[in-house]
Amino acid sequence: MPEIELSYGPIDYQDTGGEGPVLVFGHGVPMDGRQWRKVVPLLDGYRCILPTLPMGGHRRPMAPGADLSHRGVARLLGEFIERLGLDDVTLVLNDWGGGQFLVLEKQGRRVARLVLVACEAFDNFPPGPAKALAAVCGVPGGVRLLTRLKRIPSVRAARRGYGGMSLRGIPDEIMESWFAPANRSKAVRRDFAKFATSAPDRKTLLAWSEELRGFDRPVLVVWAAEDPLMPREHGPRLAQLYPKGRLIEIADSSTLVPEDQPEQLAAVLADFLTQTGAEPVRHTG
Repeated sequence: MPEIELSYGPIDYQDTGGEGPVLVFGHGVPMDGRQWRKVVPLLDGYRCILPTLPMGGHRRPMAPGADLSHRGVARLLGEFIERLGLDDVTLVLNDWGGGQFLVLEKQGRRVARLVLVACEAFDNFPPGPAKALAAVCGVPGGVRLLTRLKRIPSVRAARRGYGGMSLRGIPDEIMESWFAPANRSKAVRRDFAKFATSAPDRKTLLAWSEELRGFDRPVLVVWAAEDPLMPREHGPRLAQLYPKGRLIEIADSSTLVPEDQPEQLAAVLADFLTQTGAEPVRHTG
């Protein structure tokens, strides 16, 4: 897997290559690009890039002084995009919503479109049921306890926890591997705790959200109808926040729409891209 050294440390990423329009995919906590493993193969003609951001599923720790707040990780994502020389990027997010704040930063000029799939928004950082996880991560030794518990399959699959993020069920080996780096490394657990406890107060979050109204490029909001983490009313509210926002709701899905409804998600994403001038590049012959 390729790796790039950024100001706060190394970032692993997957890159499908090719000459098509660039899609950069964010992920949840403590996940990685495999969150999109069912969707990317359906996006023929696009260059898909999937960095593993420092949210606990990363394999190598960041520098001790790294800013791993939501805005800090958004800026790191912007640095990643800049260092790879990417322009006219479509940024695709699911679960983690902090990537939206990249468009408020200098590097945000490289983002041509946003696709927000059942993600944190407004004051829902972290989502209601995940607030307990953030509280645990704020206690000394809390991340260690959490990662040890997540080694138990029944705990990982609990419907009131990570198991509830997908109606279909996340494969056990995938979920186990997401928690494995924090199980192995004290420094990764430190990073995990920094990010998980970084959400600012409600007033600050809502002020940042208001600033997002200035992003005047196309935005597709895809919301899940059976999502226990992201309030259903946030879908239309988010689409209305952005001047060029549009909403599509997908039934029979929880938060991880790429897991539950990958074909539908790929289809609406491809349609949005084509309608907004990002035509796929396909070679014939």
